[in-house]
Amino acid sequence: MITATRRGVLSATGVLTGALMVPVAIGASRTRAATPAAVAPNAWLSVDGEGHVGVALPKTEMGQGIMTAIVMLAAEELAVRPGDVKVSIPDGDAARFAPITQETGGSTSIRELWQPLREAAATARVALIAVAAKKWGVPAGECAAHEGTIVHRTSNRSLPYAALVADAAAAPLPKDAPVLPTSSYAVVGKPFRRLDGDAKARGKVEYGIDVILPGMRYATLAQSPVFGGKLAGVDEAAARAVPGVLGVIKGDDVVYVLATNTWAARQGLAAAKPQWHADASRTIVNQAEIDANVTAGLAKPGFVAATSGDLDKVRQGAARTFTGTYHQPFLAHATMEPANCVAQVKDGHCEVWTGTQIPSQARSVIATRLGLPMEKVAIHNRTMGGGFGRRLEPDMIERCVDLAKQVPFPVKLVWTREEDVAHDWYRPVYADRFNIGLAADGRILSWEHKIAGSSIMARLLGDKFTGVDDDAVDGAINPLYGADARKVTFQQVESLVPTSWWRGVGGLRSTFAIESMIDEIAHSLGKDPIAYRLSQISDPRAHAVLETVRAQSGWGEKTAAGIGRGVSVLHVWDTYMAAVAEVSVDSDKQITVRKVTVAVDCGQAVNPSGILAQIDSGVNFGGSAALFGEITIAGGQVEQSNFHDYRVLRMNEAPVIHATIIESSEKPGGMGEPPNAIIFPALANAVFAATGKRLRSLPLQKELQKA
Repeated sequence: MITATRRGVLSATGVLTGALMVPVAIGASRTRAATPAAVAPNAWLSVDGEGHVGVALPKTEMGQGIMTAIVMLAAEELAVRPGDVKVSIPDGDAARFAPITQETGGSTSIRELWQPLREAAATARVALIAVAAKKWGVPAGECAAHEGTIVHRTSNRSLPYAALVADAAAAPLPKDAPVLPTSSYAVVGKPFRRLDGDAKARGKVEYGIDVILPGMRYATLAQSPVFGGKLAGVDEAAARAVPGVLGVIKGDDVVYVLATNTWAARQGLAAAKPQWHADASRTIVNQAEIDANVTAGLAKPGFVAATSGDLDKVRQGAARTFTGTYHQPFLAHATMEPANCVAQVKDGHCEVWTGTQIPSQARSVIATRLGLPMEKVAIHNRTMGGGFGRRLEPDMIERCVDLAKQVPFPVKLVWTREEDVAHDWYRPVYADRFNIGLAADGRILSWEHKIAGSSIMARLLGDKFTGVDDDAVDGAINPLYGADARKVTFQQVESLVPTSWWRGVGGLRSTFAIESMIDEIAHSLGKDPIAYRLSQISDPRAHAVLETVRAQSGWGEKTAAGIGRGVSVLHVWDTYMAAVAEVSVDSDKQITVRKVTVAVDCGQAVNPSGILAQIDSGVNFGGSAALFGEITIAGGQVEQSNFHDYRVLRMNEAPVIHATIIESSEKPGGMGEPPNAIIFPALANAVFAATGKRLRSLPLQKELQKA
């Protein structure tokens, strides 16, 4: 069991010089993969002629620490130090990496790579051992990998990888190479500092916004503030009068200002004063109407996502019935690095430099948009200053490519944060309604859960959409709580507001709604919220995380007036997590998050330091959204614009975080989203404990002021 506080983690995960991380051009990537003097079980792992282990990251680093975790897996199987592994960021190339996808999202990176990456590294290790054993004329079973060499254990002879690679590369790769038993791990499972920490601290990592090319020009843009609006006019003369402005380029629903520097582009855009046209059917769209439509969706039968037992029959035998409806707003991603892209379209080729969570898809989108064959398009991916699902959408790339094809030089397009907030792809508005029947002893008999909201999958699947959005119902179709009969339905309700993935997606929505409802039931029955959860959950891993936070949070200890503790538990993304949040509420109804205690069983912990960092990240990111996060629509446009009206927790508002990792031999679960999801209901339940006010809608701070 590994336990840490937030400040302890900050100390333990300090910067450290480590792996060399360099972008790799698409041609260079392919050349390296085909280099004869390399043992390369696949496109993203190799041992080169000098004996260096190389990893081409099939997933994108956006602050979640995936680079370090992947390197640790490779280093473990190949018996080298993680800091000696050469790391590259490959271009978007779905065919090259198949069957591994280049999509980074859904807490899937380690879950997807855990087995294939270890198998690839084990294949390389066994291939090198076979060559060494043959050279010495000894059984391969007497040899082992150790610190970049193959050692003959009996005679203590050794050969460096560099002396073995050529022969190993010329021989057929071994099949079914066994991975090391987890009991032998010396790297995986041990806290390890981020390999990119030093470079980031010293400003040496190149983010998309940092890219500079010879002859590059700079641009910014404005899009219609009303969704679906069109450009009506622009003062080109005023824009061109600004020193440094090179031109104004107009589109159907966008205007770009091109300049010798970003500041001039922004000043030129301000001088241009774009005018927009939007028809009345769009300008009348407002938040109250959207919320009403989503709530009305709960009255419809919906499409069945999960069902078991005879719900109507079982419900008739219930001694008590509980109902509850919960609402969650649009949310923006508000990444620290705003939308940006560099593109050049020249001689029938297109090259793009940006940070994207799905470079292979972006490459395909560009090829289609420009009418180019895929081999004429290159995506040079970069580290991202936050993604959270925002960079799964290609719109920032599409806008840049549309501009680049009209100019003879590379162009960098940087959105203002105001433009980014106003033209995000938002987390959908959702409404959840429960009808839960209990036996006389409080046992759950019947469970009906209705969900209404926008469907991301419907947009992507088109005619193939069957009515149930698998992402939206994630976490709802198989909850931790048992029931004799269950029915979960989803009703799609759309608005003009563009929606997409947001860190946690359906699992976050489900966790807030379910854990709020269960808490209401527990309090109504006069039962301790943790004890009641334990009585209704049979999964021992869920019991373990709940018992841990109960023991470590001060749960049950008397609190002063205005202070309350709330609990939540989840099992989503193959991870079990529980949290107890402690809040105080003052006489002005201002909420302060004092402490958050978290316990997680995410299976085999690859890098405990990274896991603890993700808990810190999720608690603060999710806590910000739970307390303050809300995008509202008035007159067909977004009302928020920057961090002054789309608030996040500040450093002085961040809570003390006490986190415990429960050791497990199960396969790894995801860690990017569980901490983000667990904090929403924990805070809502804590506010109830502190005030007696049950908040069924978010954000909590706004709702408490209304209560």
